[in-house]
This record gives sequence, C-alpha cells and structure tokens, in this order.
Amino acid sequence: MKLWDKGFSTDKKIDIFTVGSDRELDLVIAKYDVIASKAHAKMLGEIGLLSANEVNNLVDALEAIGKTIEAGTFTIEDSFEDVHSKIEFLLTEKLGDTGKKIHTARSRNDQVLVAVNLYLKNELQEIKKQSKELFDILITLADQYKEVLLPGYTHLQIAMPSSFGLWFSAYAESLIDDLYFVEAAYRVVDQNPLGSAAGYGSSFPIDREFTTKELDFTSQKYNVVAAQMSRGKSEKATAMALSGIAATLSKFAMDICLYMSQNFDFITFPNELTTGSSIMPHKKNPDVFELIRGKCNKIQAVPNQLAMLTTNLPSGYHRDLQLTKEIIVPAIQELKSCLEMMSFSIKNVIVKDHIIEDQKYDYLFSVDTLNDLVLGGMPFRDAYKKMGEEIENGTFTPKRDIKHTHDGSLGNLCLDKIKEKFNNIDKK
Repeated sequence: MKLWDKGFSTDKKIDIFTVGSDRELDLVIAKYDVIASKAHAKMLGEIGLLSANEVNNLVDALEAIGKTIEAGTFTIEDSFEDVHSKIEFLLTEKLGDTGKKIHTARSRNDQVLVAVNLYLKNELQEIKKQSKELFDILITLADQYKEVLLPGYTHLQIAMPSSFGLWFSAYAESLIDDLYFVEAAYRVVDQNPLGSAAGYGSSFPIDREFTTKELDFTSQKYNVVAAQMSRGKSEKATAMALSGIAATLSKFAMDICLYMSQNFDFITFPNELTTGSSIMPHKKNPDVFELIRGKCNKIQAVPNQLAMLTTNLPSGYHRDLQLTKEIIVPAIQELKSCLEMMSFSIKNVIVKDHIIEDQKYDYLFSVDTLNDLVLGGMPFRDAYKKMGEEIENGTFTPKRDIKHTHDGSLGNLCLDKIKEKFNNIDKK
C-alpha cells in the first residue's frame, strides 16, 4: 500500500530502488509520526473536518500503535512503502473510513518533515544530556588531579608544565563550545513544518498554530516553501552540531591513546577496559578509544555528505532528500554510543604520579626559570639568551617550584567559572 497509489502497479525493481532502506530507518521516526498524527487529528477536529468522536477514535488508535512501537513489536512489512503508509493502513483497518481521513490536509512531505524535526529535537536533547554527564566527570577529575603535574607539548616537543587538572578541564570547556552548536541546531529544528503539505500549503482552513502548540514547537516554519526547503537543512545543522562534539571526542581519544603508550606512560586503565594481542602477552591496547577516534572522525564527514546530497537542488521536494535519513540517523546513534563509552571509560582512568620527576622533563621549566630572572630585574631578552646558553652547554638548572596564578592556569583552573558557563547554556 502506497499513500500515492492510484490503482496500478510499480515495477518491482523500481520499488526496491526507490524505497531503499526507508522501512528500516522509519522505525526510528515511527513514534514521532504517531505523535504528529495525533496533533493533526485534533487540529482537524478543531476546524470541523472531523467529529469529536472521530478524533477520539483516531487518537485512541494512534496511542495503541504507539504502545507497539514502544514495545518493539511494530513492524513495516515489505508490502508497505514506509511508516506513514503502514500507520494509515492500521488506522483504516481498525476505523474504516475514519482512518482514511487522517491524511486530510497534509502530504507525506510535511508528514515526514514534522516527524524528522521531532526526532532531531529529541536526539539533540539526549546528546546534550550525555555531554553534560561527560562534562561533570571531566570537571570532577580535573578537581581530583589538579595538583598532579603533566608535561605539556607543542609540536609534540616538550614545552611547559601542564597538569591533569588543566587537561581534563580543557576538554570540559571545549564541550561547552560544541553545545553552542547543539543549541543552534535545536533552534533550527524547533520550528513546526506541519501544514506546509507538499510545500505549497492547503486549501483547507487548517490551524497551524494549534499543531505548533500541541507538538511543543517554539515557532512555526511559516512560509510553506521555506518549510519544505528545511528538509536537508535541518539535518545539516544537526550534523554540524554532531561534528563539533565528535572533533572534541576524537582529539581527547587521541590524547588518551598517546598517553597510554609506554613512551609516555602518563595514564592507564583497568585491564577490563583494554584488549590484548593474539601473540603479544604484554599488550594493553586502547581499542575503545581508537574506535571512538575513528567513529568520531567519520562523523565529522557527515556535514559534507549532506551538503553534497543537497547542493544545487531547487526549491520544492525531491526524492534525493529521502537519503538524508540514512546519513543522519546512523551518525546520531554513533555519536551517542561514543559519548556513552567515553563517559563509562574515562571515569576509571588511572593517573600516574611523579611523571615530571624524570630528568628528561627538566626543560619543561625553562620558561618558569627564565620568568624568575625577569621578575628579579633582568630584561626578558637577556634572560632568554642566558637560558638558551645554559641549555646549550648543559648547565641549566630548572626552577621546579613554579607558581601559576592567573585565570585558567594550572594553579587557578576556574572550575566554578567553567561550570557556570555550562549552566548558562540553557539560559540563552
């Protein structure tokens, strides 16, 4: 059964090609199609196109379908093109002509638009919650290990003293930047496209403000053509948000892999969070973090995939847009799994003490030793030259009793300020 069926058959090869993976992916948005359909039915009742009894019957039937979706027993058989046709079939099977009325004043175009927007809204909120969980863990670790020094690197060369407090809280604060993009994407998808029909509105006297409030959208996507053009744009905005978090997780995972290696030996993890080698009994491989790194690097390509898919499409609906689901849905699920695994694993990190006592890290303190000379009255350029000469001839003696006090330094992490900044995201 197809929503556009006119009584003649479509060649089987064409059917397989055009449907693609839509049935499988539609299981993800099925619950949102039910939610939107209930709001649509209530609106049709408000404007007199359905009786109160018909509205009640449709809502009850849709809620019953929603329970099967929640229970995991809802299926979309090959005889149905998509979730929309399956739900309408179930309504018609149960309610007869009343079920056939659910599609009044809407198109499959705005039907999928509103379901996808509701799905993206929910998933962005979930990603925000998971990011908050990771943020809290990182802030806790930063406070716990703020006194433990760690070599800082530039160009992968020993640079200046850092600390585990700086390292953990750096990634915590980086997540805040990523969540600004999540908030921006949320604002894009928090607009109701229902009522735009096929992209040119309807001659029925529908009440779009009613469905906007019923579905808890902040605003309508008022212009019906603009509503249709949001397909692809909403997914791309979401993908940009995903890619920001993915970039942060990937960099963090790379640090972890580096710091776990024997050449660095800054951190380790319990055996159950690492894997072994089939032939080397000494190995403790950071497979979880390598996979987070790889998966997140793939996610960073998603905005470009969507851009290539939607580039140069004129206004109006095009079947190309069906393919956005098979790009954005797996990316969302992949990022959520990476956030979950990072939070699960990093809270079990084992930090090594006394790392910088090794003589090879003496040069970490050259800048602090130089600065001490400047504070004593020596011009900076003279102090710099003196340090360079001592390092060159092997007479450099590091000043290890360092004191960094400015905001954001290893002696003043400003964790409360960072937490305050995170908590303010919702207030803007």
